[in-house]
Amino acid sequence: MASLSLSISPNSDRLIDGIFVFPRRQLLRRVATISNPSGCHLLTKRSLSSSAEKNRRNKVAAIRMSSTSPASHSYDVVVVGAGIIGLSIARQLLISSDLSVAVVDAAVPCSGATGAGQGYIWMVHKVPGSEKWDLAMRSRQLWEKFARDLKLQGLDPQEVLGWKKTGSLLVGKTSDDMAVLKEKVDQLSKAGLKAEFLSSLDLKKVEPLVVVGEEGGAAFLPNDYQLDARRSVAYIEKENRKYAKEGRYREYYNQPVTGWLRSGNGEVEAVQTPEYSLYSKKAIVISTGCWTGSLMQELIRDSDIKLKIPVKPRKGHLLVIENFSSFKLNHGLMEVGYIGHQDTINNLDSESEIASISMTATMDTLGNLVLGSSRQFVGFNTEINEQIINKIWERAREFFPSLKDLSLKDLEKNREVRVGLRPYMPGGKPMIGPVPGLSNVFLAAGHEGEGLTLALGTAEMVGDMVLGNPNKLDNAPYALHGYCS
Repeated sequence: MASLSLSISPNSDRLIDGIFVFPRRQLLRRVATISNPSGCHLLTKRSLSSSAEKNRRNKVAAIRMSSTSPASHSYDVVVVGAGIIGLSIARQLLISSDLSVAVVDAAVPCSGATGAGQGYIWMVHKVPGSEKWDLAMRSRQLWEKFARDLKLQGLDPQEVLGWKKTGSLLVGKTSDDMAVLKEKVDQLSKAGLKAEFLSSLDLKKVEPLVVVGEEGGAAFLPNDYQLDARRSVAYIEKENRKYAKEGRYREYYNQPVTGWLRSGNGEVEAVQTPEYSLYSKKAIVISTGCWTGSLMQELIRDSDIKLKIPVKPRKGHLLVIENFSSFKLNHGLMEVGYIGHQDTINNLDSESEIASISMTATMDTLGNLVLGSSRQFVGFNTEINEQIINKIWERAREFFPSLKDLSLKDLEKNREVRVGLRPYMPGGKPMIGPVPGLSNVFLAAGHEGEGLTLALGTAEMVGDMVLGNPNKLDNAPYALHGYCS
């Protein structure tokens, strides 16, 4: 059972199972957290900050005023960012080489977009032949291999990762929607995936609770998956920490990067945190989600490098109804409108102005109903907007009439709201590759709502770049050259 607690500083720095635990004195605010069985910490609706970026900048400013000399440690690779992308990159380097790796983060895992996500690895809404298609397919293959390898070890992927082959349904109600769905099924089938078009009657047979009307139907991919991001992160951390005994792995949490050190030839030698200078012999990887742009601007501020990273936060809400035994879904669902909703790029001025809301629905392995989703641009504000939650609920009831007998007020004791800041990039492609002018610094950021889906493929790509291996995929679409001025 989750327990509510205040984040209280430990008395002193100490090393526990490969993690350096630090006093929280450098953090300028206290937040309430929920500690769940995975060890990830989740901000509750009572404690979400409305000025995350301001707090981060204030921490950096306060640290720069300190005269304390940081201690030094050296690793082959330093990964900045402990979301699913950063931890997967660390895992890839550990299992595919003998390099030593340090992971450093301003907070703890699952504090950002990773912990707030829905956990689906679906292909039903993706576009075959698009620039991200090969990366998505490769990453899916690697997730499948991950699950198979766990089985070979005698472990249950569902227990360890929340891994489940639910299949996915892209549903629509109108004749226009049906044209989109039939084309989608044709595209996906030609791309080698098992895809079916379901009429309204066929849909009712596989998913009895969803109602789309006589004209409606669905595109169905029976072999799609979902997982639990928090369990997956906890397991990846656990596996990474096995290498700590060999001196090959360390985690530095609650340690914001405040700067870096460069050598005479211009290469970055180390990243600096409040407590440490973490030297890198081979590479530094920046995977800090929506904070990547502002962090990079601070790090290159006094250099002659001209680089503008346009990643920015795109806020999203998810509504979770816990232990919802009276409601059951057999598959993951999203409405056709999600495709356009995902591509919305309007820059909005206030929290009441919503970019879009589209129905997504899944049941996780604990029996919780997870409903989404919203997208909006409001900077780094992470306050819960009840208006958006109500609209998510109303949108879900348009597809699931059985929910109309319930009000959110009736479910208040069983609800959780997840708010995350997805790292949005114009054009929808993440940045993966070396930073021009800094040959040993790599970026892996801008995955928006696809961090889980693309994590293992991204990690493999970065690992091959760092190790100098032949590329398994073309990395040109993700190169940073276009962001140099």
